[in-house]
Amino acid sequence: MSGEILLDIQDLTTVFPGPAGELKAVDGLELQVRAGEVLGLVGESGCGKSVTALSVLGLLPSPGRVAGGRALFAGQDLLTLAPASLRALRGASISMVFQEPMTSLNPVFTVGRQVAELVSAHRDVSSQEAWDQAVEMLGQVGIPEPEKRARAYPHQLSGGLRQRVMIAMALGLSPRLVMADEPTTALDVTIQAQILHLLRSLQEQSGASVLLITHNLAVVAQMAGRVAVMYAGRLVEQAPVGELFQEPLHPYTRGLLACLPSRSPGRGQRLPTIAGIVPPLDALPPGCAFSDRCPERFAPCQEEEPALVEVAPGHGVRCYLHHRLSRRQKRAAA
Repeated sequence: MSGEILLDIQDLTTVFPGPAGELKAVDGLELQVRAGEVLGLVGESGCGKSVTALSVLGLLPSPGRVAGGRALFAGQDLLTLAPASLRALRGASISMVFQEPMTSLNPVFTVGRQVAELVSAHRDVSSQEAWDQAVEMLGQVGIPEPEKRARAYPHQLSGGLRQRVMIAMALGLSPRLVMADEPTTALDVTIQAQILHLLRSLQEQSGASVLLITHNLAVVAQMAGRVAVMYAGRLVEQAPVGELFQEPLHPYTRGLLACLPSRSPGRGQRLPTIAGIVPPLDALPPGCAFSDRCPERFAPCQEEEPALVEVAPGHGVRCYLHHRLSRRQKRAAA
């Protein structure tokens, strides 16, 4: 696959303390984001998606810690940077759109002041110039009457306008990488569509890379070129988005896709579900973490964690069902 690798996450392991020792919220994650692409990172709540982003950005809440791995951004390891150096990158070269802007924006300052403070932190401008740029940034994300809205407090804006403020802060300084963590979850369907269209339009204009974190595969289908599926802290499948939707290989991926309304049974029939829930980190089954929920498990699944194997160019899967296929392909190519 062509394209410079902008973010290269290698063997990332993030842990939290538990009653019997440290628990791995992210377990040996390998993930690459290429320059100019939108990569969807999907999975149920609790699978480690958001923890991955927070680990990379140095925003992991205590008592969590990064126990190992590397996160190379343009060749620079974010996990070993001094705090001041990482702060200089955040907002300017790397930015993040959080799930709930009401908890991300400071309620006691106007939104214009908060955007202007971001500008001042990364550009050598006067206070008035920072304010003018903040108003311009709000206008660029489609906020009506940006001069007036800039003087409003977060609680005086709708959810959709607050999310536009967050997108203005994330993209206004032309970062090379944007991490968007469930950017439309708290919005109604109409506003969701508007926000996704805005994100896609700004990404195409700027050429920024986007790591789109979501549980919603329909959003991934609309936005992303590639998709990576996480389960219990590990990557279980990754592929170009069209290939993954047409031929999902991991039973977990197939289960997620089966739950989409467009693929569900007709009217009057029960919607399909994946049995069980993501297990707690201190109660993962032996072997494959999905084995206790998997309808296709067989002998080795509950004995040892399968490796991630590439079964087609750019299409990898962590599942014993496909290990034999991978071996046949290698023999054929030899």
